Amino acid sequence: MAPNPICLSDYQALARERFAKPAWEFCNSGSADEFTVRWNQKAFGRIRIKPRVMVDVSRIDTRITLLGQALPHPILLAPISSHLLAHPQAEVETARGAGAAGAVLVASTFSNRSIEEIAAAATGSLWFQLYVEDDRGKTRELIQRAEAAGCRALCITVDLSWKYARDREDRVADQTPLLYYPNLNVTSQPGTSSRNIGRSRTFSWRDLEWIRSFAKTPVLLKGILNPDDADEAAKSGVGGVIVSNHGGRGLDTLPATIDALPAVADKIAGRIPVLVDGGIRRGTDVLKCLAGGASAVLIGRPYLYGLGVAGADGVRHVVDILRTEFEAAMALAGRTTVGAIDRSALW
Repeated sequence: MAPNPICLSDYQALARERFAKPAWEFCNSGSADEFTVRWNQKAFGRIRIKPRVMVDVSRIDTRITLLGQALPHPILLAPISSHLLAHPQAEVETARGAGAAGAVLVASTFSNRSIEEIAAAATGSLWFQLYVEDDRGKTRELIQRAEAAGCRALCITVDLSWKYARDREDRVADQTPLLYYPNLNVTSQPGTSSRNIGRSRTFSWRDLEWIRSFAKTPVLLKGILNPDDADEAAKSGVGGVIVSNHGGRGLDTLPATIDALPAVADKIAGRIPVLVDGGIRRGTDVLKCLAGGASAVLIGRPYLYGLGVAGADGVRHVVDILRTEFEAAMALAGRTTVGAIDRSALW
């Protein structure tokens, strides 16, 4: 493996060489037979781009406005727990890399650094991902901590009230280190005993209404695949939805997110922003997501590989690679602004 990675798959190969086995299994695995993990990436290969030529592409503008925030590009960093498995500075180092890349970081409830520490290191926009607890007092307190730290949006995970078979993680459970999660004040093993901490099995639309009654930032629902749920979300007054299958770590044999995206976007019909994650590895993937109706995309595993390989600079480089490819894809497709990317960009 070349020491100078030039694409996201290079970072994955380098990370595999450097990560301890329990860390690799946690970061890279999915649930059960991992059909959804594979489909997330393979589905992009079935979607073809319809280019326009003879367009002046001397200037490519990747800027977007999302939830009132002006961003230099539509690539965000999805919430992933346990960054300490990849780097000793954990999410603090990730935040530094995100800021250098101009990318929004969505910090996880299950971070190994407190939301206050992450915010202190962040130079760009910071959001917070929430796993709802049945204890309303704890949930309110965590939301208010994130807001006080400067987080500008709240992403509530809604697709993981139960854990499905995590075979690869379970096989190395006895080797997985105990880690501290300061946002919850618990010490636990990533992906094992932490499965039943901080995740409500009773969270409902009524509970969402309660959160929205005091939350001061826009609320997004992460884990939407069914268009009917998307419609309900828009009617509930949330700020946006994230089309996600938890990177294939939830229920196996769920569809690839790029396949689920168009129906969700059509049901939303522009009422609120639609974001998407899952399997994004190339600039053309970003283009296809925006053409399918997404306002922005989130990447997960690739930036964690970058963190493990080269710290903050690896995180920055992963985003820079993807952004550079996205700009080239826009130019070669004849689309000079993000707003010009729509379904007509697909064959």
